[in-house]
Amino acid sequence: MNNLRLRWSTFAAPSRFYRLAGKLVPWFWIAAILLSLAGLYVGFAIAPTDFQQGDAYRIIFIHVPAAWMSMLIYVVLAFWAAWGWMFNARLASMYARALAPTGAMFTFIALWTGALWGKPTWGTWWVWDARLTSEFILLLLYLGYIALTEAIDDPRRSANAGALLALVGVVNVPVIYFSVIWWNTLHQGATISMTTAPKMATTMLTSMLLLTLAFWAYSFAVVFTRTRAIVLEQEADTEWVRVLATGAKGT
Repeated sequence: MNNLRLRWSTFAAPSRFYRLAGKLVPWFWIAAILLSLAGLYVGFAIAPTDFQQGDAYRIIFIHVPAAWMSMLIYVVLAFWAAWGWMFNARLASMYARALAPTGAMFTFIALWTGALWGKPTWGTWWVWDARLTSEFILLLLYLGYIALTEAIDDPRRSANAGALLALVGVVNVPVIYFSVIWWNTLHQGATISMTTAPKMATTMLTSMLLLTLAFWAYSFAVVFTRTRAIVLEQEADTEWVRVLATGAKGT
């Protein structure tokens, strides 16, 4: 047990994370760029035109992965925020804080692309549909988390307050996912399921999955970079940051 605790504390040390993340970030950027180019090429140059919606449907190659990421990132944020709160793990709280802007961005993209898709499909930019409304609430939760954590100067109190909000808000994620099942909504049902075959052409599915992986890689690159900045901000008085700053000035 002591050895396990030692390995965990070593892995969770902000100084070790800072160095490891610095090595990984360039690789995540490369993966994000390559996967994005491949996904966009397949989706906009190879995938066939939909017989009902025409080329307007191609917005789903951005919309669906962004919506997936908006929900996933919030769940991950809530997990790390809770972990930091329960175990007083500083790095977990820093990582949760770094996730919020990226999650908010993907939520906004999902709402924006949904509006672009809704206009030719439904004839309107927005309706107070169950899924759209719950996704909009998700954006408000992200913005509320960011505002709350930034408004409190003390890092520990800020992390604990943010964790409470994140845990309360996580109940909204299953509401978003199951809204098309629970209520009669305009939003179409799931086209990809773990239990049934995909309801789209293989090239369409390939593009969507490539862009989902691209968004994953992008998220790792951006969140790791933001976490490194937060680490430097909150660890400014530690010896390793002073040594790092001295070395940077020396070069």
